Amino acid sequence: MNGAADMGGMMGFGPVQPEPEHVRFHAAWEKRVLAMTLAMGTTGQWNIDQSRAARESLPPPQYLAKTYYEIWLAGMEKLMAERGLVSGDEIAAGHALQPAKPLARVLTLDKVPEVLARGGPSDRPSDAKARFKVGDRVRAKNIHPAGHTRLPRYVRGHTGVIELVHGAHVFPDVSAQGQGDAPQWLYTVRFDGRELWGEQGDPTLSVSVDAWESYLEPVT
Repeated sequence: MNGAADMGGMMGFGPVQPEPEHVRFHAAWEKRVLAMTLAMGTTGQWNIDQSRAARESLPPPQYLAKTYYEIWLAGMEKLMAERGLVSGDEIAAGHALQPAKPLARVLTLDKVPEVLARGGPSDRPSDAKARFKVGDRVRAKNIHPAGHTRLPRYVRGHTGVIELVHGAHVFPDVSAQGQGDAPQWLYTVRFDGRELWGEQGDPTLSVSVDAWESYLEPVT
């Protein structure tokens, strides 16, 4: 879906202002939102692609008016409401109004280091052979899916070169719909700046994008 989150290369938003690497939070409540997101993810009620899709599918007026962790909170509220884990009245009140519903898994404090260290590997076995190899020229398809996708809008229709082959991984477009892993081969594709931005682009610039196989077509 071409949502407000896919703003890479768009004009009118001003320059990107990088922050120091050590600045991760701007308020204590942001740490709490991150903790809640990790805790709810551990319950197994949704996967990471469904979590991303919930945030990135927020209506543009909402998405653009929120800060980073406000978007995370809104996405989590959306997922919980869809699964009957919270009501609109409870969200408005800021606390539970009904008894908590049982969950299959609960993240306890003593398990946090273990869970964070384990992460969530997305590599999967595949019987299919990789269609592309390092050095191949490919074009990102000009697609506009109705659902979730990880192909940035600004590279669609543009030509790049396969830089890395990562093996087969969970395909997020399908995973975000709760329809399984549907593993595909994953590649890093390098695009030259002028290919993306035209003659006024910086000739010394290149952008590398991770792209699944179905996003790409060969260029001969």
